Amino acid sequence: MKDWLIEHKISVLLGALIVLGGIYYFYVSDSATTSPVNTLSLDEKVQEDEKEKGSIQSNKQPELPEKIMVDVKGQIKQPGVYQANTGERVIDVISRAGGLTDKADQGMVNFAEHVKDEMIIYIPAKGEAGISSPITSSGNPSLSVGSQKEAKININKADETELQNLPGIGPAKAAAIIEYRNTSGPFKAVEDLKSISGIGDKTFEKLKDLIAI
Repeated sequence: MKDWLIEHKISVLLGALIVLGGIYYFYVSDSATTSPVNTLSLDEKVQEDEKEKGSIQSNKQPELPEKIMVDVKGQIKQPGVYQANTGERVIDVISRAGGLTDKADQGMVNFAEHVKDEMIIYIPAKGEAGISSPITSSGNPSLSVGSQKEAKININKADETELQNLPGIGPAKAAAIIEYRNTSGPFKAVEDLKSISGIGDKTFEKLKDLIAI
């Protein structure tokens, strides 16, 4: 056996080299073929994740502006309660209410002010009693742009249209107030308003802070 190995030494070495070369070839070839597949799978997974994220984001609805309610009174062509969006300004709501009347005192209103929920926008008439300086809102939604506490309606001077801006005063009561002034003379105190038929204590409580003589 030993003699045979010596005689065939070259053949054995060549055979061993061939075997080693075959093992190396198959190992390297297998690694080379499997590596791109793994890379491709990873890329596909990343793309799928991005598509899922994009789909989730596209399904999200954009946030809509909050709806608020604003009460518009005074020298407005169409006074009433109007719906507005957060971020809108007084001028936007006034435009929605038909705009100002010819008697409106524009200098007493901050048209650039942002509106707030439950806000009262009161537009005073020119020369309306109780106004001594331009009026601005303090930021409290319950306060008006033209503050009703400062811009009171003079029941001795207001016409029927102005009187109807007061809560609880319709065309009949407004006409009755003017009739009272014509027959009995000017009101001497705001409490005299209770002399008008249909204006009782409850109605007067709503009016007393909004009127002047």
